Amino acid sequence: MKKDDVKYASFVQILREELVPAMGCTEPIALAFCAAKAKEVLGTQPDRVVVGASGSIIKNVKSVIVPNTDGLKGIPAAATAGIVAGKSEKMLEVISEVTPEEIAGMRTFMENVPIEVHHFHNGMTFDIIVTVYSGDEYAKVRIVNYHTNIVHIEKNGEVLLSVEVEGEDESGLTDHSLLSLSEIYDFAETVDIADIEDVISRQIEYNTAISEEGMRGDWGSNIGKVLINTYGNDILVRAKAKAAAGSDARMCGCEMPVVINSGSGNQGLTTSLPVIEYAKELNVGKEKMYRALVLANLVTIHQKTPIGRLSAFCGAVSAGAGAGAGIAYLLGGDVDAIGHTVVNAICTTGGMVCDGAKASCASKIATAVEAGIIGYRMHLMGQDLQPDDGIVADTAEQTIKNVGRLARQGMKETNEEIIRIMIGK
Repeated sequence: MKKDDVKYASFVQILREELVPAMGCTEPIALAFCAAKAKEVLGTQPDRVVVGASGSIIKNVKSVIVPNTDGLKGIPAAATAGIVAGKSEKMLEVISEVTPEEIAGMRTFMENVPIEVHHFHNGMTFDIIVTVYSGDEYAKVRIVNYHTNIVHIEKNGEVLLSVEVEGEDESGLTDHSLLSLSEIYDFAETVDIADIEDVISRQIEYNTAISEEGMRGDWGSNIGKVLINTYGNDILVRAKAKAAAGSDARMCGCEMPVVINSGSGNQGLTTSLPVIEYAKELNVGKEKMYRALVLANLVTIHQKTPIGRLSAFCGAVSAGAGAGAGIAYLLGGDVDAIGHTVVNAICTTGGMVCDGAKASCASKIATAVEAGIIGYRMHLMGQDLQPDDGIVADTAEQTIKNVGRLARQGMKETNEEIIRIMIGK
């Protein structure tokens, strides 16, 4: 792909938009961002807070620890963190700079300020509305469809910002429909490393650091350590363990940033860390590793586009297939091999559901990474899944669309049932 091709610039921009730093699980952080913005618009500390959220937001915030809160979890904690200590200009790193006094202030705030949480159904999968009050004054902020997409700001009856929302549209981002496996492979082969070096190097630095912390510390279910202690230290095990360890730490309140993919830190970790581990094992050098990471990240984004940001379909499935594609590239796989790797992976683990962000995400990540790696091994041995196997189609592109249809449409009621179960516990 040539640099003057419009797709070249778009692919670079997609990476810049999607591979951004975030502190903590992205749904509670989006809620903290929304609350921080509402407090700033109000201009004073509120005496009452009302949070409205779609079911998928509730699902992904309910059980995960919010970083820099001394172990607080849930929607009230996320909103409180944004109000007490948030800096909205830092977006998904909104609570990355928090003082001990602010952490103590969070508990005081939650003890003294009423925080109402409402589950609303308005047809949007990703929807957050935070309204903060001080006496007779109020400020309201709404985020829709993706984590930093503020579409409405209102203060005391005056609308300060209003962006029309047309369904689950991401028109504020670069058009992802430009992506295809063949174009992604071409771009990965030809991209000028200087054009993506800052984005990919940050992903390597941040995600490696939190993975190392996950292996070193005592986080969650310690899936990374369980894998190494159970199965040894070969490359297949390390690839799974390093990705799982990053999630171990992140889901349990580790105060280190990650570089996300498609709005998810777990997807960013799952996509990148196995590729990084294989690149080191194979001693391929910096340029080859960067190209493999470009490919892996874009393959994950391509799969997630028809699925959407939030779903009952576990995002680790797509990310594990993306990692498998990156590893296939490192091992000399061509675009055909990468297509078969993706199909073999997503049609093996495609039944894995998302029941919110929490410690067990790490074990799902390990399973998805293994499926990605085995997906390539299946191809090398001539054992690819065939078009008459379930939802497998004649082409990888059509199979990706089939999975998107299954996740976005077919699993809507599954998502609602998961939410009902979680809320009812």
